[in-house]
Amino acid sequence: MEFGYFAQVFVPDDVAAVTPGYEQRRLLDNLELSVLAEEFGFKYVWASEHHFLREYSHMSSPEVFLSFVAARTKRIHLGSAIFNITAPVNHPVRSAERAAMLDNLSDGRFELGTGRGSSSTEMHGFGIAEMDRSKDLWDEAIREIPRMWKEGFYSHDGTSFSVPPREVFPKPVSKPHPPLWVACGNPGTFEKAGRMGLGVLCFTIGAPAELARLIDVYKEAVQHADPVGDFVNDNVMCVTSLCCLPDRREAFDLYTRIRASYYQSLVYHWLNTFPKPPTVPDWPALVPEPTIEAVEELVNAGIIAVGDPDDCARVVEQYELAGADQLVVSPMTTTMPYDVAVDSMRLFGTTVIPRFDKDPTFRSDRMRMAARAT
Repeated sequence: MEFGYFAQVFVPDDVAAVTPGYEQRRLLDNLELSVLAEEFGFKYVWASEHHFLREYSHMSSPEVFLSFVAARTKRIHLGSAIFNITAPVNHPVRSAERAAMLDNLSDGRFELGTGRGSSSTEMHGFGIAEMDRSKDLWDEAIREIPRMWKEGFYSHDGTSFSVPPREVFPKPVSKPHPPLWVACGNPGTFEKAGRMGLGVLCFTIGAPAELARLIDVYKEAVQHADPVGDFVNDNVMCVTSLCCLPDRREAFDLYTRIRASYYQSLVYHWLNTFPKPPTVPDWPALVPEPTIEAVEELVNAGIIAVGDPDDCARVVEQYELAGADQLVVSPMTTTMPYDVAVDSMRLFGTTVIPRFDKDPTFRSDRMRMAARAT
C-alpha cells in the first residue's frame, strides 16, 4: 500500500476572524506539510480544486500549488484531486496543457485526477444549470485529453467544446502520458472508472468494510477495461483523518478539540452531490464534536487513523483488507496546530508507513512501464 497527503485548505471563519493573514497561513502550512511529506516517506501529495466553498476549501488552483511542491521536492508524486475538466470550468485544452506543464516541470511526477465538481454552488457558479449535465461534460473531456497529448494536430467538434486543427503544447515527458484518475462516490462511478481504465479517487464516506464493496466493483470492472488513455491505471486511493501521537489517549483527546465534526458538517453543507445520512442535521445545525469514547469507536471501525502508531497501523490494515492501493491522510482538515500536524505526519511516516509500503517503485509507474514494454 502507498500513502499520500491531501491538501484541501480548510479555513474556519471563527479562527480567521481573529487571526490576521489566516487564509494565507493555511495555504503556506499545507505547502510546507506537502514538502515534508516526501521526507517522511509519503509517495503522493494530492491537491483539490474547489470554488466558492467558504471555509470548506480555499484551494482553487491546484496546478499552482503543485508547481510549488514540485519545485521543492525530488521524488514525491503530485496529483490533482481533482482538476475539474468540464468545459465551462476549465477548457479541456487548458487542462491538457496544464497537466503536461506539470508533468514536464516535475520530470514525470504529475498524475491527473479528474472530476466534474461536487456541488451546485460550484456548477451553477460556472453556468452549468443542470448538475447531471456535468456528467456528459466530463465524459467528453476525459476521452479527448489523451488525444491532445499525442504528436501532430488535434481537432474536435463536440457538444461542449470544439477545437479547429491545432497542435497542443507541451507534450507530456512521461510515456505514454500521466496516469489518469477520477473522483468516485457510488457503485456506478466505481464500475465506470474500472471500464475506462481510470484510477479511483475514493471520496465516499464510510468504514473500510463498507468501501470494500465499492472497491470490489471497481476491481472486477478494471480487469476488462477499455482504457480512454494508453494504459490502465488500476489504482484505488482512499482518504482518512490522521492524528498519530506517541500517547494514544492524548491523540484521542486532541481529536475531540480540533473541529473535525465541523469540517464534516461543511462537507454536507456544500457538497450536495453526497447523500446526507439522516444522522447529519441540516445546516446551520452542526454534527456534534466527538467524545473520547466516540473517537475510539471510529478508530476501531477504521474510519479515522487516530491514536498511537499501533492504532493507526490497525486502521491501515483495514483499508488494505478492503482492497485500497493507497491511503491519503488529511490532518489539516481540522484546526490541529501546524507543529502537531508535522509531528503526527513524521511519526506516522517513520513508524507506520514502513510496515506497509516496502516497494520503492510507484504502482502507477509499474503500469506505465508495462504499457511501454508492450
